[in-house]
Amino acid sequence: MCASYGLDPRFTDTDLIDEIDEAVLEGLRAWAAENAGETVRPTGRNLRNLNPLIVPGDGAPTLETGWWGFLVGGQPAKFPSINTRSERLQERQGGLRSRAIVPATSWYEMQKPSKTWHEFLVDGGTLFGMAAVTQRGRTADGDWYTCYSIVMRPAPEHLAGVHDRMPLLLPSALGADWLTAEPTREILDEALLAAAALDERVTAVPRSNDKGSADRLF
Repeated sequence: MCASYGLDPRFTDTDLIDEIDEAVLEGLRAWAAENAGETVRPTGRNLRNLNPLIVPGDGAPTLETGWWGFLVGGQPAKFPSINTRSERLQERQGGLRSRAIVPATSWYEMQKPSKTWHEFLVDGGTLFGMAAVTQRGRTADGDWYTCYSIVMRPAPEHLAGVHDRMPLLLPSALGADWLTAEPTREILDEALLAAAALDERVTAVPRSNDKGSADRLF
């Protein structure tokens, strides 16, 4: 389960989405710089961090901030909603109606039983995109947000010893299609197949028992 990730403002190379608008990248850098050194955690009753998302725009992908996890009946969902299994979406394609890309430069998982935290990186720290599904949600005070859930898939063999699941990473060439394609199993299956091409570029770096930035909150 991906329960925290990072966005380092020093990113240079990107595997986020082809032909991305420079204004989107500048918006990401500005958000990351404002929150430098922090770890992105699920949004909740007390932790109201809103995090950058790439969403479909008027003719081109655009940047907005979203609530990590779903809101139901004005409250954070009582069921697990920060992650969604790819297998569940294959069976119930209704969850694919609205989608986004979550920009990140790392994510964190704890290896058990050693309780050793690991930082997962692509190409040592490049900007990448995690597939997400979205829906609109309202808080008890009447504010509406785009809520997102990161799509998780089985981890490849060289990472499974740390954690058996990982985010569905999207190659840049598939980014636009992920945002705009029809909400059918076809786009999910295409994304899962394409993600396998990134597997060998992903490494897990142990952080001993010092979680470092994985402990810091907004």
